This record gives sequence, C-alpha cells and structure tokens, in this order.
Amino acid sequence: MKAIFIPTQYTGKVEFDKIKLDKLPKKLGIVTTAQFQNKTKEIIQYLKNNNKEIFIDKIKQKNEGQLLGCDQGAALKVQGKADAFLYIGSGDFHPLGVAMSTNKEVYLFNPVTGIFSKFGKNEIEKYKKQKKVNYIKFLSAENIGIMVSIKPGQYSYKKAVEIRDKLEKRGKNAFIFVFDTLDAAEMQNFPFIDFWVNTACPRIADDKDKKNVIDMNELEL
Repeated sequence: MKAIFIPTQYTGKVEFDKIKLDKLPKKLGIVTTAQFQNKTKEIIQYLKNNNKEIFIDKIKQKNEGQLLGCDQGAALKVQGKADAFLYIGSGDFHPLGVAMSTNKEVYLFNPVTGIFSKFGKNEIEKYKKQKKVNYIKFLSAENIGIMVSIKPGQYSYKKAVEIRDKLEKRGKNAFIFVFDTLDAAEMQNFPFIDFWVNTACPRIADDKDKKNVIDMNELEL
C-alpha cells in the first residue's frame, strides 16, 4: 500500500502584538513544528524588525527550526549562540524537549490562540521530580509491558527481549507489545499492566497522554 503525505500548514492570521517583545532576550533561537513553518518566517521578520538577533538552523530535518519528538537538533545546532528559545507552536511537549536538551529557557508563542508564555526552569524541575516518582512506581510494579515500535529507526526488539529477561530474573512479569503507531487509548486495553517500558522514541515517556511509562535509557537493571 502506497502512502501519500500531504503537508498541512496553518494559514490563519498571526497577532504579532501578542508576542511580548520586552520579555524576550535579544539573541533568540527559533524552533517550531512543520505546520507552522510558513508563519515562522513572518514571525522571524517581525522579530528582526524589532531588533532581535535570530538564530535558526537544522541538522536532520527538511526545514530550519523544525522539531520532531525525538529530534531537537534544530535547537542543539544554535544553542551556543542563543540566550533563549522561542517555540512557535502549540502544547508543551516540544518545548520541554528543547529545555531539557539545551538547559535554556524556552518562550512559547501559539499563532492560533495568540497565547504567549514561558517554559522556565521551574517547569523543568517539576518534570525531573515527576521522573523520580515514576521510577519509584516502576520499581514497585509487578506486571511490566515493554513497548516495541516497528517504525524505521525505532525498532529495538532485541533490547526489549534483554529487558524482559532481566525483569523476569527480578521476579517481575514482563510482556512485549509490538506496535506501529502508539495510541494511548490502546494501552488502556491492558489494565493488568502496572507500568510500561518504552524502547521506541525516548520522548514517548514525556507525553502526558502516556501515563506510567519509563524510557529504557532510564532503567538501572
């Protein structure tokens, strides 16, 4: 079966005056997602017109500044030049990744809602504390589900088997689940699973929809 990918981008009006210029440092790294690429160009020009020094680049992705859940390369490429980042998009999943990978403050601007906010160090600390809580819950769990993705670049079945064997030696009940696209609703079909171990994209464990999930790189087995 052939797949046809149709790029979809936001075409609405951007309320530039909602961007609080006085809150932003002079040197800004710009990151965004695919659907806001066209509006990002307009926003960059607006920022430059207001004396902001802009840094935007790419490593693996097609477009400059473009983020994926597993790839913050666009931010890492310019982190040495920028004092902070401006994320153009919605939600806090991507800016969390940027904040964690660069250890810099991230400002958020949603072109659709016009909401401007800041993802600061307090949010990062809350995230780290939650990670510790999750790990304690994992240690006390009896039934562990190990998630394996068949997507190219994410397939880690051998690693999943290794984790399963180590968990079983510790008296845990471990089960391997193979999927293509992970839907949080599907996880609810297995209520006997106390906690999940993710062997696919490491950012899956950061998604708020995916509860009781730990990334395999966080394990100490």
